[in-house]
Amino acid sequence: MVVQMNFRFRIYPSQKQKVKLINNFKTCKSTYNHLLATSKDAYKFGNVSLTKFDYDAIIKGYSSDIHSQVLQNVSDRVSKAFANFFRRVKDKSCKEKGFPRYKSRVMSITYPQSGFKFISNKHIQVSKIGNLPIILHRIPKGKIKTLTIKQTKTSKWFAVFACEVPNVAVQHPSTSKVGIDVGLENFAVMSNGEFIGNPRPLAKSEARLKVLHRKVSRKAKGSRNRIKARFRLAKIYERVNNQRSDFLHKLSRRIAKSYSFIAVEKLQICNMVQNHHLAKSISDASWSSFINMMSYKAVICGGQLVEVDARRTSMTCSKCGNIQEMPLTMREFVCANCGFVCHRDLNSSYNILVRADCPELNAFGHDVRPLAREAVVDELGTTYGKVLSNQAVGSSIL
Repeated sequence: MVVQMNFRFRIYPSQKQKVKLINNFKTCKSTYNHLLATSKDAYKFGNVSLTKFDYDAIIKGYSSDIHSQVLQNVSDRVSKAFANFFRRVKDKSCKEKGFPRYKSRVMSITYPQSGFKFISNKHIQVSKIGNLPIILHRIPKGKIKTLTIKQTKTSKWFAVFACEVPNVAVQHPSTSKVGIDVGLENFAVMSNGEFIGNPRPLAKSEARLKVLHRKVSRKAKGSRNRIKARFRLAKIYERVNNQRSDFLHKLSRRIAKSYSFIAVEKLQICNMVQNHHLAKSISDASWSSFINMMSYKAVICGGQLVEVDARRTSMTCSKCGNIQEMPLTMREFVCANCGFVCHRDLNSSYNILVRADCPELNAFGHDVRPLAREAVVDELGTTYGKVLSNQAVGSSIL
């Protein structure tokens, strides 16, 4: 069994090579739009649905300035766009069907099988482009399948290699388990009592972004000054994205290496961002990206990540199972039944861990919850008495 991993490296094309790459982008854009229009006309006038083989026949000999397999990748993208559209049409739970649209720009090209090779540890030869200087800060693992050349909005160029790596079974060095509750006040609260602060990279740069957005809007459309203003704005957004990605990668890696069993909530982010008061903060936190990163890193480290039902995790007492109302304004959980006092997110992390570790439990039952929960706590080597005694430490972290 093999898994796919992507390796991204910075490349530095010359001015002539940049012109060739940009021309390839334009060719791919026109090819994509041409195939899309042809497919729509074929179905409209002939009631015929074109396949990828039909697209390949149409683009045969389309341009000699671009590698043939790059154009074949474009036809593959059009074919997959229609396949995904029909899949969404059949899925009644999908509200937005998303019919394929024409592209206004293309910022990447893909060599799916051939057309590239390493000629040294500093240069890569790309068909129709030339020898591109590349910074190999690490060696790609496994078998290289595809090469994608991308340009960012800040005019940085990258080469992304998709590689097939054998999936080797790894034994995790630890047997520790942890439940994680993500939030906005704290980015994550772990069942071991650790509170991880929310970096809020977008919120910290928002003042500067507002100034740059105003400068862009004041420039005449199509002018060179507007292009310069948009470039400065793109650099700030790129920095925010880099800050967020760096934080998420480092945190997810640390957790995946420290715990063999990770329990998280199964969140419906699309529904949560409907709250316009919290949508920006939720998007800035990027909980979905964080969970996705932990999921594949846990597998690499030999661990396991389990998603559990998120309902009532903050409303349920982690000691006796009592369920009570907990509005967002209440940051401390005080059980009306047993008097258990705990930070609401820490209490939620306990419930998440128990639900993942004891899937046979009724998530909303009261009869078996206390005994099963105590068994899990004993297995982890942590008692509720210790947790209660550490409340002062948790409060100081807050």
